[in-house]
Amino acid sequence: MPSKYSVSLGKFLKDLQMETLYLPKSPDEIFISSPDVNRPGLFISGYENFFDSTRVNFLGKTEVEYINSYSDAERRERVERFMSKEPACVIITRTLPCPPEILEFAPKYNVPVLLSNDSTSRAMAAVIGYLNVELAERITRHGVFVEVYGEGVLILGDSGVGKSETAVELIKRGHRLVADDAVEIKKTGARTIVGSAPDNIRHFIELRGIGIINARRIFGMGAVKLNEKIDMVIELEPWDSEKVYDRMGMENEYTEILGVKVPHTVVPVKPGRNLAVIIEVAAMNNRQKKMGYNAARELMHNLGMADDIIPQEEELKIWGNF
Repeated sequence: MPSKYSVSLGKFLKDLQMETLYLPKSPDEIFISSPDVNRPGLFISGYENFFDSTRVNFLGKTEVEYINSYSDAERRERVERFMSKEPACVIITRTLPCPPEILEFAPKYNVPVLLSNDSTSRAMAAVIGYLNVELAERITRHGVFVEVYGEGVLILGDSGVGKSETAVELIKRGHRLVADDAVEIKKTGARTIVGSAPDNIRHFIELRGIGIINARRIFGMGAVKLNEKIDMVIELEPWDSEKVYDRMGMENEYTEILGVKVPHTVVPVKPGRNLAVIIEVAAMNNRQKKMGYNAARELMHNLGMADDIIPQEEELKIWGNF
């Protein structure tokens, strides 16, 4: 299924630092919409089924040598048949000499032709990784996103609950801001979602009573980050004395974002609770759980209420033998 997002060839060229051999028009007016790529050797040899013209096509050493192995007339016929499919663009790798027929038919069929000095495998890997991010499925959520001890923590909650104030306190404690107010979330892999800030509000924080501040200007470059993987979600909500909150943390609760399950914790807010410290501990505890250790389960074992966990002392002895 084709992506509903696109990236301009101008941005593509700038970010991947490729040269241009031919452009039918301004690169900012040309768009790539498929995250998949292709090596068209099979098509050029005569098998034309399933060719996707929205893909970026690579001509490496094998393809160029194969094209050059034909006689002049047959080479022109096969290259024109390929270019007539109007692929999104053609990339010549290894800075190889471009077959003249490619440049001959590029203007006729409006096909951009680019040049990369990387090997074909490296160029394809770079393009695939880049397009998977740029064309990834995405949503925008209202919240604050921070990096705490290397864990990406998405803080959600109603307006006025204290998300931005908590983010400022975390920044002062040495952690980093990714986004405030609007968090753009992209699905970059089957189990990976990455959060970032929209370009026009990046590094800005809104504090009620003070106004807008620029976290990078006030706290320095080390206080901000462009993007981060979302490792957990913390939802802040006003304390409800009638609600029963989880006091053990035996099992993780999850929320689903773009089809990916992410650990989810509800933290009640009331005067006297240091939310920044709580979030720091939650981030460290989430990392321990990912590494297989659950403090609540160990406590249950120590109390004789669970038998399916190795006590911490025994676990340290096991690791000490390696």
